[in-house]
Amino acid sequence: MACRTRPPPERSKYELPHPCPHRRDGPRDGLQNEKQIVSTETKVELIARLGAAGLKAIEATSFVSPRWVPQMGDAADVMARIERLPGVSYPVLTPNLQGFEAALAAGAGEVAVFAAASESFSRKNINCSIAESLVRFEPVMAAAQAAGVRVRGYVSCVLGCPYEGEISPEAVASVAATLFGMGCYEVSLGDTIGAGTPGKTRRMLDAVTRRVPVDKLAGHYHDTYGQAVANVYASLEAGVACFDSAVAGLGGCPYAPGASGNVATEDVVYMLDGLGIETGISLDALVDTAGWISERLGRPPASKVARAVLAKRAKACH
Repeated sequence: MACRTRPPPERSKYELPHPCPHRRDGPRDGLQNEKQIVSTETKVELIARLGAAGLKAIEATSFVSPRWVPQMGDAADVMARIERLPGVSYPVLTPNLQGFEAALAAGAGEVAVFAAASESFSRKNINCSIAESLVRFEPVMAAAQAAGVRVRGYVSCVLGCPYEGEISPEAVASVAATLFGMGCYEVSLGDTIGAGTPGKTRRMLDAVTRRVPVDKLAGHYHDTYGQAVANVYASLEAGVACFDSAVAGLGGCPYAPGASGNVATEDVVYMLDGLGIETGISLDALVDTAGWISERLGRPPASKVARAVLAKRAKACH
């Protein structure tokens, strides 16, 4: 069946409504769901490669209990061994005050806290209600302010939940507004199970931007149904200019069977390059890194751009 669409107007350069302050890659989000333990050396080199490629914010690790997330058991070691580049931030995830204190001791200059827009997901993921999770963050916010550490907020399940199905945009807006009101400098809106579509994304953003300024929002879209890049584009059209991603499309969600990783960094950069948006990120270096980390994990990259470029390179060598 043919699908007819009206072509967009030709533009030599896509104009953002406000400048993009940083582009984020998440080794933490990408690697935390790997079944095989990834060595500290590999994590440190991955972070170094991403910095060399031009990423300005690299979420390095997570200070959570190794009992719950064994892959992040070397968080302090990772932070001690990374070479910190000027102008690059290395935020970490901290679920509670104990995690924040450990992150601070490890030299973290930025942390992130996370809540969910789904009551069921909150109870399954962090064993408490949404309201209880937000109360838990109050001492973290106070300690961070006292230490001069920036705090970013995450909202999970903004476009669907593995237990509840559809999530209302108003529920997302409520949690995002609370995190912003608590002092989070930015709130990242996560399609944790990758079920969103551009239309759903715009409706969700319409609700959230009524309560949180659009330049304080970021998008975080998993690619389970192949919609992540389209959702990034829909968010750009709505005024969002910061996006979380994972090189090679690494990651997943342990609570959502079949969920893919976050949108591949190289897929997003390829699209932004095509729109004439200057990112300062080397696509070739990203593809090199995608191939490198995928080889160490024993599988091909999930990224379509990485696969295409690597195949093209291989053919050129023969």
